[in-house]
Amino acid sequence: MKAWILHGINDIRFEEAARPEPADKEVLVSVRAAGICGSDIPRIFKTGAHRHPLIPGHEFSGVVEKAGALADKKWEGKRVGVFPLIPCRECAACARRQYELCRNYSYLGSRRDGGFAEYALVPEWNLIELPTAVSHVEAAMLEPMAVAVHAMRRVQLCQSGTVVVYGLGTIGMLLVMLLLDAGIRNILAVGNKEFQRQLAGKMGLAEQSYCDVRAQAADGWVRERTNGAGADAVFECVGRNEAFVQAVRLAAPMGQVCLVGNPYSDMALDKNTYWRILRDQLVITGTWNSSFTHGHDDDWHYALDRLSRKRVSPEKLVTHRLSMGNLDEGLHIMRDKTEDYVKIMVTGG
Repeated sequence: MKAWILHGINDIRFEEAARPEPADKEVLVSVRAAGICGSDIPRIFKTGAHRHPLIPGHEFSGVVEKAGALADKKWEGKRVGVFPLIPCRECAACARRQYELCRNYSYLGSRRDGGFAEYALVPEWNLIELPTAVSHVEAAMLEPMAVAVHAMRRVQLCQSGTVVVYGLGTIGMLLVMLLLDAGIRNILAVGNKEFQRQLAGKMGLAEQSYCDVRAQAADGWVRERTNGAGADAVFECVGRNEAFVQAVRLAAPMGQVCLVGNPYSDMALDKNTYWRILRDQLVITGTWNSSFTHGHDDDWHYALDRLSRKRVSPEKLVTHRLSMGNLDEGLHIMRDKTEDYVKIMVTGG
């Protein structure tokens, strides 16, 4: 098969590789669509992965081509999405079915081979079957969708409250989409690009509900729209220190701040920001990954339900579609920021 293999930092090559054979409880998935995640960029170009050589890619979907000896043969020929976190299923968190909190996990695309290839090995446990109404491209967005759902569920939301989404990358955009679907109408979005304003508008966000921080300060803008009170909930989707400080400033007394963005560097709080957390009695919560329990109430089934009923349209966020062989073009666009993008998708098969 052909695969993008990361041999070391800044050394990724599209080359021939042996088509893998599934172990007893694994399946071989023919990859039909794979999204490039923001976390793939530092992994490939700056920090490397947990091991090399490695096939990156953890946002993907496909068709099961072969089931291992102890896997259910019913999967063969099925269209599937893939939960990339592989829990140990033995630790205390796994015993509570909080698999996203597993401390002994593996992970497709960072700790073991992932989906930037024609074929990928996936544990049977990590599969979710796709309804016919859900495309492979949509299914490749289930992972970031579920991450956004998980963040949304970390906060106590009131439909009449004001919610700020600070940062409009893929997760921030999906949060706006899912919050609107959930009936939250007082959504204020903070971005820094004109195309983000246009895209948020296509999802149903009112033009006056978008703040471009290049033109105006977000804290004053939010105060104006909340009669000076601030927001009931703020999702920080950037992962930079200044964005964290700004999120605290945007929150109303007794408000909630949900930290979503992966950190770019060390985070530190100045004294005044720390005082604001204390004196306003803010709730600061973190979120990571998503819940996948095989139950209909987990984050993945929540996202799949919205997709299958056409309640949301994440394909609107796909700004680039490339063939698998041209995946490096997408990597360089994201690394060098030469073009506006939200989700870059590669397809094959």
